[in-house]
Amino acid sequence: MKAIVISAPGGPEVLTHVELPDPVPAPGEVLVRVEAFGLNHAEAYMRSGAWGDVAAVPGIECAGVVEAAPSGELPVGTKVVAILGGMGRTRNGSYAELVTVPATNVVAVHSPLGWADLAAVPEVYATAWSGLFGNLDLRPGETVLVRGATSSLGQAAVGLAVDHGATVLATTRTPAHIPLLKELGAYDVLIDDGAIAAQVRARDIGVDTVFDVVGNSVLRDSLALVRPRGRVCQLGFLGGFEPVRDFDPIADLPSGVRLSFFGSAFVLGSPSFPLGEVPLDEMYAKVEAGVLRAHPTRVFRFDEIVAAHRVMEAGTALGKMVVTLDR
Repeated sequence: MKAIVISAPGGPEVLTHVELPDPVPAPGEVLVRVEAFGLNHAEAYMRSGAWGDVAAVPGIECAGVVEAAPSGELPVGTKVVAILGGMGRTRNGSYAELVTVPATNVVAVHSPLGWADLAAVPEVYATAWSGLFGNLDLRPGETVLVRGATSSLGQAAVGLAVDHGATVLATTRTPAHIPLLKELGAYDVLIDDGAIAAQVRARDIGVDTVFDVVGNSVLRDSLALVRPRGRVCQLGFLGGFEPVRDFDPIADLPSGVRLSFFGSAFVLGSPSFPLGEVPLDEMYAKVEAGVLRAHPTRVFRFDEIVAAHRVMEAGTALGKMVVTLDR
């Protein structure tokens, strides 16, 4: 099969096209013929060596067709999406014509959307849904601040929260991105200078929950901007992996405020976080109806993977990018 491997830790240019033996699924696994896969910042971290030793073939999600399922979980020919399950981290991932995935991380889909559209949804929308409704327990009528809203995960969170009947405040570091976030349904957009709490207080806005994709670099500020008994969920590290130095719960965690973390790469598909609880078919129907704007902003060919990673690192895509395989 054709595959893309990380030839050595480094920049986009280390992604190399090779021929590998077709993988063989073990009991409890599904062999998927990949038609398209989404691009994620996690894959750039893996490629660069920032996450240590990883599998040779990157890729944490895909859309495709079941080729084999030794234990019979899914019929051959079923249209599916596959998310995580160690792909790209502890097992070869989806940057290939074929990939084996634990059956717990493969879901049948029934949408008529094309492969590129199907591949644009799984990871970011499953993560956004889990953070908003699992960790944050977001309720209609509440106000949620999405920090890092122009990322593909942030945009997914804005769309899902608006559809749920919440009031969404979005943040971006770039004023030119305000119209994009308004089009997604954000009630207001704040320019993130690292001190959003002061802006929230100045506007007398009551924030019930924070969906934080920026991470450790702004954690203290995110905790300071919610109402008493508010909720904060951290889901990403766009601001870098540097730990929060000298964090002191007495000084930094307001009384009654709840802080949680959701790391989809480690838990989605596990017994505690079953993928079947995520309403992917419902999301696809809303994409088809135009309720959720989840179509990819850029679609690349398989042989354009280096260019695709360069765009991802430059941060100029302003949304989800996908790669389709040539047949």
